[in-house]
Amino acid sequence: MKIGITGIDGLLGWHLRAYLHGGRKATVRGVDRPTYSDPRSLADFVQDVDAVVHLAGVNRGNDAELEETNIDLTNRLIAACEKTGSKPHIVFASSTHADRDTAYGRSKRAFAAKFRQWSDKNRANFTNLVLPHVFGEFGKPFYNSVVSTFCYQIANREAPTIVTDGDLELVHTQEVATRILQVIGKGESGDNREQGRSIKVSELLAKLNEIARLYNCQIVPDLRDLLDLRLFNTFRSYLFPKYYPVTLSVHADSRGALFEAVKSHNAGQMFFSTTKPGVTRGNHYHTRKFERFLVTSGEAVIRLRKLFSGEIVEFRVSGSNPQYIDMPTFYIHNITNIGSTDLVTVFWAHEIFDKDDSDTYPESVTTS
Repeated sequence: MKIGITGIDGLLGWHLRAYLHGGRKATVRGVDRPTYSDPRSLADFVQDVDAVVHLAGVNRGNDAELEETNIDLTNRLIAACEKTGSKPHIVFASSTHADRDTAYGRSKRAFAAKFRQWSDKNRANFTNLVLPHVFGEFGKPFYNSVVSTFCYQIANREAPTIVTDGDLELVHTQEVATRILQVIGKGESGDNREQGRSIKVSELLAKLNEIARLYNCQIVPDLRDLLDLRLFNTFRSYLFPKYYPVTLSVHADSRGALFEAVKSHNAGQMFFSTTKPGVTRGNHYHTRKFERFLVTSGEAVIRLRKLFSGEIVEFRVSGSNPQYIDMPTFYIHNITNIGSTDLVTVFWAHEIFDKDDSDTYPESVTTS
């Protein structure tokens, strides 16, 4: 299946690409700004794709510019389909704000009306996917989501403020990505209203503050609720890499030494490994799983690379100075024994390994 994504570098576009990257047997085409500004490139983009997920748009700016820009993006996409005779299934990410009399709301309604008219004319599938408040790792603070803003501020030891203590309906980007693929796979058309989890802004802030408080005390919060896990992983995305490695307090006396490896409100699974000199373990990433690496003996380098990025982050760690690195979601990671003796590592994950749903996607940290 060939799926085109406009706005592929935005929050939802990036997460949709990551979701499809994880073995979903889909070929992804993305649109950037230069492609959108060139009619020929945009025509090439829509040629032979099975579906186009339209996520490109702006949600900040003066009213006239916002409406004009968003509607122009829609017109350009439709014109490219008309020029090439392409009839992809178009999935448009709308918003619950489309009901409001704002420039953003009006542009969302205009988007949907234009796509609906095009699909009726060409007998093509069109899905108007109405989304509540979308959040996820790596969102832009003060732009994408109040969750992004709060997480960024708390991670940087700023004090968030609440302007209006309204009601939110939260949905994570990976849940939206799952739904988008379902819609395309089933050929669903029409309006689809997605449901999220209801929470007040004040409750959200209190929850994030408590997550941060526990984590700063080296306690892993209770992650059995999926929303709590998603919020925790989103918060952690703003800590990496500056927060790590975390040095543990070693309590030593005449008997020897002791340190606390993991403190958690839900047990998860812990395992130990030995690694021969020069051997590398890992080379995979997770989309939900929280995982900790802690070397207890030997010398190692831990390498991480964000999905679709070429930048590699390295941490050198030693059993003589116990430090842990918590793997961020969507970061490919591995650990290499760089010493002359066996490396002993403690690995801890918040969930028990399930071979049928391991949330483990093989990929090499090094790109060459």
